[in-house]
Amino acid sequence: MVNELVLTIFIAVFLHAACYYPCSGSNAKINFREKEKEVLDQILGPGRYDARIRPSGVNGTDGPAIVRVNIFVRSISKIDDVTMEYSVQLTFREQWMDERLKFNDFHGKLKYLTLTEANRVWMPDLFFSNEKEGHTHNIIMPNVYIRIFPYGSVLYSIRISLTLSCPMNLKLYPLDRQICSLRMASYGWTTDDLVFLWKDGDPVQVVKNLHLPRFTLEKFLTDYCNSKTNTGEYSCLKVDLLFKREFSYYLIQIYIPCCMLVIVSWVSFWLDQGAVPARVSLGVTTLLTMATQTSGINASLPPVSYTKAIDVWTGVCLTFVFGALLEFALVNYASRSDMHRENMKKQRRQVELEHAQSLDGASDMIDTDSNATFAMVRNRSLHNHIDANNPSPLLQKPLVRGPGDSMRLEKAHCEVHMQPRPNCCRSWLSKFPTRSKRIDVISRITFPLVFALFNVIYWSTYLFREEAEES
Repeated sequence: MVNELVLTIFIAVFLHAACYYPCSGSNAKINFREKEKEVLDQILGPGRYDARIRPSGVNGTDGPAIVRVNIFVRSISKIDDVTMEYSVQLTFREQWMDERLKFNDFHGKLKYLTLTEANRVWMPDLFFSNEKEGHTHNIIMPNVYIRIFPYGSVLYSIRISLTLSCPMNLKLYPLDRQICSLRMASYGWTTDDLVFLWKDGDPVQVVKNLHLPRFTLEKFLTDYCNSKTNTGEYSCLKVDLLFKREFSYYLIQIYIPCCMLVIVSWVSFWLDQGAVPARVSLGVTTLLTMATQTSGINASLPPVSYTKAIDVWTGVCLTFVFGALLEFALVNYASRSDMHRENMKKQRRQVELEHAQSLDGASDMIDTDSNATFAMVRNRSLHNHIDANNPSPLLQKPLVRGPGDSMRLEKAHCEVHMQPRPNCCRSWLSKFPTRSKRIDVISRITFPLVFALFNVIYWSTYLFREEAEES
């Protein structure tokens, strides 16, 4: 009986040990998710953590809490010139130290604890000072998390979309560069309690192949923008995004069409001055098209008090088109004036011809009566010359010059030498007999030359100013 009792006890002990040791051997496979719950209940349980109290300063001192910030720019959807704003989607991250949240990591088995409820721990009261609109993303789940590390560090990350104001200087539009800022500041905690710092290393990251419809992101700069008010000094961070406007779009949509309209308006210079309907319709059509183009450009821009580069361009182009229309009005007036002058000349010639014919009739009557007397006087004079042994009775002119003859010769000689040299421009314009034709010919040369000169001055001025602002 004793042996059976001992055997029974031995078997029971053996079975207990066989059951116990495998279970104890499973300690190597502890469910750390359950341990996370225990740790969370331990550090965030009732009466253990107060989210209303800010963390202590560096090394547990009473100094301000240090919050390091970094952002990841996911996309920039639009930059609006009219409302002067831009929309951006980014991942915003904050990291700070809260020694009240330290926990045992079980020899590195718990790397961090994850929370999705931001109200469980203390949060910095950061806001975007130049924000107009903003929202978080909740598809499929709220895009936010909080990570608590064993040494008490807290990482907060959230995906947000913002519409931010961006004051613009459009004097060089569309050859301009714009700086749009993203400002982040503390709303209630002063610098005595809370200080924001950019994360060391690379605080701002931008997604690769960032595409913007009419701009290019050239670079970005981080800086600090602490503000002082009546209630104290508040910590502030900012990042400046430098955008360069893509000029190719405006070259194709604005500059080349305006040049074509101006050149088309010059076609009227080559049309006949009598083609009034064709020249009027061409001038009015180009003028209205240019005015429509100008109004469309201004509709896409805010009404500002200064002159933009595009205003100079459209204004000068509109002036050239209007000048071509006025040139036709001048040509038409000159043509009618030439016709009136030609008619006056014809009438004057006709009157002079009639007057000359009437004088010729009267002179014929006088000559008939005086022929006999003139013949007697001539015969007597010829007889006297023969008596004086004149070898040439046919010479009627005196051989000795009078005192007035030499003066007339000298005056004619001086007039020959004092005549102005022929001018090439005048000689060339003399090929065109009417003033209206001369105006058209001069306009064919003057308008293109002046427009080319304007282009040289315009592009050299604004391109150099753009380079100066860039430097």
